Amino acid sequence: MALLLQTRDILWTPAVKLSYIGLMVFMMASPTASMDVLVSHQINALNGTMVKIPCSFTSCYKVDPSKFAMNWTYQQDQNDTHEMFMTYKKKIIPLKTDKFGDRVVFAGNLDKNDVSITIYDVQLSDEGIYNCYIHNPPDRVKGHGVIELVVLTELPPPRDSTIAVAIGASVGGMLALVILSMVVVKCIRRRKKQELISDEQKIEEEGKTDGEGGTEEGTKNVYSLPEDVH
Repeated sequence: MALLLQTRDILWTPAVKLSYIGLMVFMMASPTASMDVLVSHQINALNGTMVKIPCSFTSCYKVDPSKFAMNWTYQQDQNDTHEMFMTYKKKIIPLKTDKFGDRVVFAGNLDKNDVSITIYDVQLSDEGIYNCYIHNPPDRVKGHGVIELVVLTELPPPRDSTIAVAIGASVGGMLALVILSMVVVKCIRRRKKQELISDEQKIEEEGKTDGEGGTEEGTKNVYSLPEDVH
C-alpha cells in the first residue's frame, strides 16, 4: 500500500506543482479577484488504488460554517451532465450514488481553506472530470476548479537514467581530456620558452667570455711586437 501511495504521489505531484504555478500567475494577472481555486488540472491514478483529488482556495474572508457552501460534481466528459456526490450545508454531506457508493470521503480542512476529497478503490469508470464549486460569503465571486482524472491500468515505465548518466559521463570525460590537453600544451610551451631563454643566456654568456679572451690576447701581441723588431 505504501508503494502504491508513493507511486500515486509521483504521478500527480508534478501536475499539482504546474497547476499551482499557473494559478499564481493568474492571480498576479487578476488582482481584482477576491477568490481563487487551486487545483491540479490532471491527476493520474492506478486502478484499484486510492487517490486524493486536491482542491483549495484563497479568500479575503475566513470561512463561516453557517454561510460557506461547496459542491463536488462528476462528469464523464465536458458535454455530460453534472452528478453531485458531495456537498456542504453547515456540514460535510457525502451523497451516496450508484457510481461511487461510499468510496468518496472528505479529506480537506475548512480552517485551512482545503476541500480536497479522496476516492478509494479507484475504478476505470471513475475516469472523467471532477468539478469543485466553492462559495465563501461575503465574497461575491464563486470559485470553480476543474480536475481531470485519468485511471491507469498499469504503472508507466520508470524513466531510465542510464542514458543520461552515460551522456554525463561522456561529456565529463571529454571536458577532462580537453582540460588535460590544455594543461599539457601549456606546460610544453612553458618548457620550450624556458629552454629558449636558457639557450639565449648561454649564447650571451659565451659571447661575453670570448670577448674578454680576445682583448687579453690582443694586448699581449701589441707589447710583443717591439721585442721581435729588436
